[in-house]
Amino acid sequence: MAADEKTQAKVEQTKGKVKETAGRAVGNERMTAEGRADQAKGDARQAKEKTKDAFKH
Repeated sequence: MAADEKTQAKVEQTKGKVKETAGRAVGNERMTAEGRADQAKGDARQAKEKTKDAFKH
């Protein structure tokens, strides 16, 4: 399951980056903000998984 969570974190980070870039390209502040939020959610998920891995060993 940890691999699924790590993959999901990467997907959220990538989706957020694409959304942020697209928002900037078209001048849509809302889309840019949503992209940053998606990236932050992915970062938080990744940090959680790294913490779990650290305590596992």
